[in-house]
Amino acid sequence: MSSDLTPVALDPVRLRQLFDNSAGIYDRVDALGSCGRGLRYRQEALGRAGLQSGARVLDVACGTGLMSLAASQLTQGQVTLVGVDPSPGMSALARAKLPMEFHEGVAEALPVPDATFDFVMMGYALRHVPDWTRAFREFARVLRPGGRVVLLEITRPASRSGGIIFDGYFGGVLPAIGFLFTGRPNAWQLYRYYWRTMAAAHPPAAVLAALDQAGFVAARHQLRYGCMSEYVAKKA
Repeated sequence: MSSDLTPVALDPVRLRQLFDNSAGIYDRVDALGSCGRGLRYRQEALGRAGLQSGARVLDVACGTGLMSLAASQLTQGQVTLVGVDPSPGMSALARAKLPMEFHEGVAEALPVPDATFDFVMMGYALRHVPDWTRAFREFARVLRPGGRVVLLEITRPASRSGGIIFDGYFGGVLPAIGFLFTGRPNAWQLYRYYWRTMAAAHPPAAVLAALDQAGFVAARHQLRYGCMSEYVAKKA
């Protein structure tokens, strides 16, 4: 691995600044990285996780609202959406997309009441959470009995060849294309940070173990397209 992988974690102030500064280009960066399938893939993943009309949904680390938009489109608008994010710049774009309630906050200390949601979702932000134990306990706290949590992440392949391709694409090709596509240096910075956090992230077994430790049941993991991880678990 390149020395660029260390240190990975940013302190909360710098992380918020990174996302505030990148808010205006985030959706373009996401579309580029997913070859235009990001929103559709989110819908498909939420459908596989069992999201249904009438659910009250908490979107943790909601960012610009892409997960919430996917949930709304999947259910033809028949869900109640609440977003939590530490970045005002990102959440302002989410509120421009959808009529959703919003709270500034982080996964480890959700500013919402106990047992008030049917569904908790987090899209591509788990690797930015420093304390999974606290975050998952918070997810369990705010879910009603029988409620579900779905986590979407990008997982670096375990094989040597897969890892080389992954690092070349996410660590080199996408940052360069992102900069050329947007003309913004922060696109390069955002992609490089994403790659570093993805490359240093814990494996799926660790995520499942943390969900079990937080009291979730029937936790499962599916890997799609070689690197797209979907985690689903249920509150007893």
